[in-house]
Amino acid sequence: MTVFACNNLTKSYNDKILFEKIAFGMEEGDRVGIIGKNGAGKTTLMKIIAGLETADEGDVVLNSNVRMEYLDQMPTFDADEIVIDYVMKSNQELFELIEEHNSLCAHPESDLNQHKRDRLHFTANKIDLLDGWNFENSAKAILNKLGINNINDNVNTLSGGQKKRVSLAKALLSKPDLLILDEPTNHLDADSVQWLQDYLQNSSTSLLFVTHDRYFLDAVSTRIVEIDRMKIFNYPGNYEKYLEYKEAFERSQQSTVQHNLSQLRSELAWLMKGAKARRTKQKSRIDWIDELKKMSVKTKEKKIEIELGKVFLGNRVIEAHYISKQLSNKQLFKDFTYIAKPKDRIGIIGPNGCGKSTFLRVLMGDLKPDDGRVDIGGTIKIGYFQQDFEQLSDSATPLSALREIAEYIDVGVGRDRYITTRELLDRFLFPRYQQNNFVSTLSGGERRRLALLRVFMANPNVLFLDEPTNDFDIQTLNALENYLDDFYGVLIIVSHDRAFLDRTVNFIWSFENNGSIKEYPGNYSYYLEQKEKQGKTPTINEEKSKYKKEKSEKPKVKLSFKEQREYDEITELIPKYEEEYKQIELKIMKGEVDYKEIKKLSHNLSEIKEKIDNLTLRWLELEESISN
Repeated sequence: MTVFACNNLTKSYNDKILFEKIAFGMEEGDRVGIIGKNGAGKTTLMKIIAGLETADEGDVVLNSNVRMEYLDQMPTFDADEIVIDYVMKSNQELFELIEEHNSLCAHPESDLNQHKRDRLHFTANKIDLLDGWNFENSAKAILNKLGINNINDNVNTLSGGQKKRVSLAKALLSKPDLLILDEPTNHLDADSVQWLQDYLQNSSTSLLFVTHDRYFLDAVSTRIVEIDRMKIFNYPGNYEKYLEYKEAFERSQQSTVQHNLSQLRSELAWLMKGAKARRTKQKSRIDWIDELKKMSVKTKEKKIEIELGKVFLGNRVIEAHYISKQLSNKQLFKDFTYIAKPKDRIGIIGPNGCGKSTFLRVLMGDLKPDDGRVDIGGTIKIGYFQQDFEQLSDSATPLSALREIAEYIDVGVGRDRYITTRELLDRFLFPRYQQNNFVSTLSGGERRRLALLRVFMANPNVLFLDEPTNDFDIQTLNALENYLDDFYGVLIIVSHDRAFLDRTVNFIWSFENNGSIKEYPGNYSYYLEQKEKQGKTPTINEEKSKYKKEKSEKPKVKLSFKEQREYDEITELIPKYEEEYKQIELKIMKGEVDYKEIKKLSHNLSEIKEKIDNLTLRWLELEESISN
């Protein structure tokens, strides 16, 4: 069954043609992901299909038997009602029947006249026919999975992110024939994204959606539609298949720039490697990647030495000692200690509302902890990109907005030591003509991208990024990941984007229950592999606490004599270093030493922490050999 068909659609905005005479449609059961650069018209196209906007030319023919739900990026609420009622009104008839039945049941049967008894009997039978007795429980379950527990709150008192999740719950509960979702993973934590991904994969509902989450796009979509150069291109299969088709197409074109081709191959290879934790690859697929690498042509490009964030980083960066914080009698985190060192790349995950953003603000010195202290080095320059980015003047241009901060970034030595404002805009996909246009002409994603560049233009040596991937297209994410590859300083990221974390960090801090922050080595995929393998994710401390007990129980036959000796030595060394680390920290906290001694002890702490990290990673490698 055809769900809808678009015929010769043309749409322009502010004299810019978004797409011209495009045509495509959907069949029942299709799950179509729309991709394209920010400002290409993805959201506009979905709104035209949903009937919320009109095309300049062409039309959309929607099957009259199809019931449709559309989820906006930032939904608005006209109703002044509680959350659970708003969500249950996804089925107005059933909601009214349940409300009437509950009202009638609230009275003793002796108080009901014959008419009310008849209505009670009628509503009960009708709810039976509609299979509606579990409707309210289903609504509560979906809200819970999306991180909404305050189901009796007024919808208009919720934050923007909470409103988005409540609207998503209503759209899912309505079980439409066609579901149109604009950035559904924004404002969801990683567990909620995974739940939504599994839910949609198992649903028979036809789906049209836009997302920047590449793992989500890859797992959910059965077809990719790309808006590019005002045209539309269809690719069967998921995001991985799209990359294959795109690479083959680009390779077949004589005029293809080699750099673009290499970038595409790199993205495809990365996706397949990074998604290893999500599903097992067939041997043929792995062989294909090896062949893809062989086909790559090495080009002699000028090597630019870039060390962003290295200038004046110094030995003392950020030191947080036993910090704790409560808000509204809720313990967000407690007794957390962190000594930053150059090239730390840390991803922070946890449920919505657990305190991740507050934690960043405490680390950067913007908020005081309830207990403990945070010391920031005198040469440290923090760049902070927050979820609610700064508002840019509509009369400014991207070029002038960056030049308000600086004319260039000093990134290294020699002829190639500077990145100018124009070059940074080039890197982040602002074409030269757009650099001099007014900010008012930019899309929401483009404005957010420009706000991020203002943070970079200040050339910080410590970067705190709070949900940096929201509203970014895939091309922008690639540019951001490449930029962060060159970043030498300390990088701490709060994100629900699993693919982005896989690509950028090598350590995970997870907010657990009761204000505990647990540390895990590796990227997000490694975190998930351990979780899936063992049913729960083992932390470093939990693993190390099992040394002595497991040492006598573990068979050592797979370790060589040299490896066994190394394993035993590490088992003894780590607790010693941990005790030494603890004693130095206590000495500093008691304030029994002068500044020069504190500086020396802080340096010792950094060295000991590095030894513990290296030994722990090696211990985990040996432990893996024993258990395999």
